Amino acid sequence: MANSELYIGLMSGTSADGVDLALVDFASGKPVLVATSFTPFDQIISQHIQQLYQPASNEIDQAFSLSKELANYFANAVNSFLSQQQLSAADIIAIGNHGQTIRHRPASTEQPFPFTLQIGCNQTLACLTGIKVIGDFRQKDIALGGQGAPLVPPFHRMLLASQSDDNFVVNIGGIANITFLPKDKDKPITGFDTGPGNCLLDSWFQRHHSDKTMDEDGLWASSGNVIEPLLQNMLNDAYFSQSLPKSTGREVFNLSWLTSYSENSSAAAQDIQATLSALTAKTIADDIIKLSDSGKVYVCGGGVHNKLLMAQLQSYLAKFSVLNINSLGIDGDSLEAMAFAWLAYAYTHQQPSNLPSVTGASKATTLGALFLP
Repeated sequence: MANSELYIGLMSGTSADGVDLALVDFASGKPVLVATSFTPFDQIISQHIQQLYQPASNEIDQAFSLSKELANYFANAVNSFLSQQQLSAADIIAIGNHGQTIRHRPASTEQPFPFTLQIGCNQTLACLTGIKVIGDFRQKDIALGGQGAPLVPPFHRMLLASQSDDNFVVNIGGIANITFLPKDKDKPITGFDTGPGNCLLDSWFQRHHSDKTMDEDGLWASSGNVIEPLLQNMLNDAYFSQSLPKSTGREVFNLSWLTSYSENSSAAAQDIQATLSALTAKTIADDIIKLSDSGKVYVCGGGVHNKLLMAQLQSYLAKFSVLNINSLGIDGDSLEAMAFAWLAYAYTHQQPSNLPSVTGASKATTLGALFLP
């Protein structure tokens, strides 16, 4: 493509359902989405990823073998996509690879030496595609005292720079996170993980529906009723009142966590599903209300397709407009993959790509590391 500056972003989230790919053109200095694809994981790979969310025996062998397998999976997705788009490796400046997070341990009193681990070997990916890969984006932010997450708020700032009002971008993936873009430019941009997004919903649903992976449109949850005592009990979890900056993952919010709150419950399974949906919506809404009393809330990620969850979120945010980010002409399903294309672009141009006000890092810096084919 003549006069283009093409980057590919790859994103595999905590839902472990597959890899999103976004082809983005930065010729104008601003991101222009050219094309996208989604390559689902087969059930075995998804299970292997989710097994690594918790410590277990022989996990080093399992993790690093899976890292190579995922790199091959990612490379096949990239090479097939390029063939479909009639592009070659030489047309792409770099791939921004988030990788698959299997463990995220930010600093805490229990974790004096914080770390984060994303697999999907960047070096293997570079060699199999013949394209430079920028990866390991979280490491430097953690080295500078930050949480290493979330990484997408600087990209949100770019996309919504012309917006007025207090604006929020809510990404509901396996874990939910928000970016707060205040209309008062003297206020800092804030971003953090609010807690569970779809992770508990998916895991509880899969326990009761072996033939499906998710509760489409929240229909099963809609057949149940919210258990208010259980909801209030879960809301007392220390994470929800933890001060900023903060980030979390599925190694915290999983079925073992749910069992710790519901093991003596005799409630119907669909009532617990309805309660988990309310938990996701309420924790997002509570954090938004702490930051502003009105504004626009743009939602993206898989959760935006859950009708019940969106209705619950709007009910908790009566003074806010809750909108699908697609209403801005932004493809919400590709937003995070686009962000990692931008992170690769920022690395290539040595532009700062973290936000200390979000992660708590000691300074702004260019994130990522380069892997040559």
